[in-house]
Amino acid sequence: MVIARTEAVHRNASGLDLQPPEAIVRILLDAQVEAANSARDAAEDVARAAGIAAHCLSTGGRLVYAAAGSSALMALADALELPGTFGISRDRIVILLAGGLASLSDLTGGPEDDAGQARREIAAARVSNKDCVIAVSASGSTPYAVGALEEARNRGASTISIANNAGAPLTALADVGIVIETPPEVIAGSTRMGAGTAQKIALNMMSTLMAIHLGHVHDGYMVNLNPDNLKLKGRAARIVSAISGCTEPEAASWLDKSGGSVKAAILMAAGAASRDAAQELLADADQKLRHALAKLEGSAGAMSTPRHNRT
Repeated sequence: MVIARTEAVHRNASGLDLQPPEAIVRILLDAQVEAANSARDAAEDVARAAGIAAHCLSTGGRLVYAAAGSSALMALADALELPGTFGISRDRIVILLAGGLASLSDLTGGPEDDAGQARREIAAARVSNKDCVIAVSASGSTPYAVGALEEARNRGASTISIANNAGAPLTALADVGIVIETPPEVIAGSTRMGAGTAQKIALNMMSTLMAIHLGHVHDGYMVNLNPDNLKLKGRAARIVSAISGCTEPEAASWLDKSGGSVKAAILMAAGAASRDAAQELLADADQKLRHALAKLEGSAGAMSTPRHNRT
């Protein structure tokens, strides 16, 4: 029987427990860096997956994350951060975890073997051909993740998988199978370590590129963030100021007038007559701020100069 890479023994594992603490930490760190670097080889597939996810969201579909164990924690972190960071509506994101919410306080292994439960949960979520299902599993053969993807395919959904072993069942089931062949874990089979790190990197890259496709990023700024606390309100004002050229107090004022919309505030600072006018510009520009600014500048023509300079 061939041992999966995620279950194999790391080259530096022998005598690990006899090493000085500092040496063990270095071994662990080097393994994490090596795992992170393995994500480079998956860049093309990550880019393809991001395009599929963006298309589903832009055409009225949802992102459905399905995973178990440590992989579920990586998927959960990515899914939960999308509304705040990129302003993606929470009702467009579905999170399916083996064991349900109880797994967040007691991460037992049994539920990950229940492929039938995954199929039932995909059905209960009414997954359709508009949706994109993202299944994550280090081994690539976790029954819960496999069952979720099988049912998603049966329902015509777009499918993406992330696994750390080549040739795994999950990869063959997905429209885009992202394989990140991480080295064996320093603690054999403990995929919360290197494999988990690589999964988080792949998810970060995929969801960020997806957000760029959707127009939620402008010159490296998260222009569709949801400023729902003091920290984010300050960040939003700095973003409006940096892009429009106005002062931060002025940016805060534009944000108030825009109802908290960073994109609308920038357009208003640049000369849009009102919040409604800014939103109309964004709608006509497919929510791309750069295109909306160009339309605003074109409509102004030689009649006037923008209220503030833009960088």
